[in-house]
Amino acid sequence: MKCGAGAVLAAGCLASLGMGGSAFEARADQGAATKVYVCPPCGLDCDKLTFDKPGNCPQCGMKLIPLGGGEDSPPAVAVLLFNGAEIIDFAGPWEVFGTAGFLVHTVAESLEPHTMVFGQKLVPDYTFDNSPKADILLVPGGGVGRSMNNPRLIQWVQAKAKDVNHVMSVCTGAFILAKAGLLDGLNATTTYGMEDALSKSGTNIKVVYPRRFVDAGKIVTTAGLSSGIDGALHLVSKILGSGNAQSTALGMEYRWSPDSEYSRAALADRYLPDGLQFGNPNLRGARATMLSTEGDTDRWETRILVSEPKTPAEIVDLLGKRIKSNTSHTRGPVVLGGTAGSSRIKWKFTDDQGRGWRGVGIAAPSPDEKDKFVLTLRLARDRQSG
Repeated sequence: MKCGAGAVLAAGCLASLGMGGSAFEARADQGAATKVYVCPPCGLDCDKLTFDKPGNCPQCGMKLIPLGGGEDSPPAVAVLLFNGAEIIDFAGPWEVFGTAGFLVHTVAESLEPHTMVFGQKLVPDYTFDNSPKADILLVPGGGVGRSMNNPRLIQWVQAKAKDVNHVMSVCTGAFILAKAGLLDGLNATTTYGMEDALSKSGTNIKVVYPRRFVDAGKIVTTAGLSSGIDGALHLVSKILGSGNAQSTALGMEYRWSPDSEYSRAALADRYLPDGLQFGNPNLRGARATMLSTEGDTDRWETRILVSEPKTPAEIVDLLGKRIKSNTSHTRGPVVLGGTAGSSRIKWKFTDDQGRGWRGVGIAAPSPDEKDKFVLTLRLARDRQSG
C-alpha cells in the first residue's frame, strides 16, 4: 500500500485502536534475519518496529527500508533549506518523494531553526558540513536573494550537484542554480514573471514557457509553487518508471498530467498593463481593490473597485497611460482607441510571440457601493492575426 500523509496518519490511528497490524505480529525474529528492515520515521509507534523482509509497514503503510542502508535502499533526497524558502516548493515534492518511498532529509548552513515564508519554522537535519550522500538535490525558491549572495551556500550546491544523480529546482530556486553556474547553456524555467530575469542570470540560459517543468538531463527546473509536484513526479517516473509515478500521484489524490504544458506564465493576464498583471489591482494613481480576475490562455477579464479618482473619465485616463507606457511582452507599439474624456477605452497590440490582442476597458458606477466605480478590463486574442 502506498499512501499520502493523511492516509498514513489514518492507518496509524486504526492501528492504535487495534484495527491494524499489531506490533507483535509485525516484529521479526531478528536472530534469524540476514537483513533488518525498519519503517522510515513517521512519528508513530511503528518507528520502533523491525522487520525481517522488505514490504510495507502494516501500521502506517510506508515502504520499509534496510536498517543501516544497503544496495536496495531507496533513493535519498537532500532538501536545501534557507530563511525565506517557500513552503510548497519543498513540501509538495517532499510528499511526492515520500509517497514514492524515497528518503528525504533537510540541509542548511546551520542547525538553528529556519523561518520559511508565512512564518513556518523548521530545524534542519544536517548542515553543509555533515550532509549525507544523496541521489537527488532539491532546491526550493522563495526569497532567494540572500541565499544567492551566500558563498557557502552556493559552494555547497555546486559540490552537491556533482555528487548526486539529479538536481531539481522549484520556482525561484532556479536562480540559485543559475548563480552556481548550473544552468549555463541549458533550457530552464521558473515562476511566472521571472523568465526574463532568469535568462540574464547566467550564460546562454534559454528560458522555456509555458511549461510545468523542463528536463535538461541531470537538471530539472520547474515553474512556480505547485509545479514542483509535477517535477517531482517526473523524477519518480525517470527513476522508478511511469507506473510508480502514476501510483504515487493517485496515492496523493493528485491529478497528474505528465504532458501538460499549463503554467501560470501562459495565462492571458500576462499581457495586461504592469500592476494589473497576475491578479493585482494596482493602477498607479488610483485606489482600488480586486473584485474578480479570471480567464485562460486566450482571454481574460479583470474587475477592480475604484474609490479614487472620482469620475469614470479620470479612471480611464489613468488606465490609458498605463496601457501605453507599461504593457510588457509586446512587439511594437500599443495602439489606443477611444475618445478623450470617455468612460471607455480600446487598445490593440502584438505580443512577444507575434500574436495579436485586443482589449477594452470600461469604467461605470458601482451598483453596490456609493461613489465608487467598477473598472472592467477585457483582453482577448485576435484570431485573425494567428
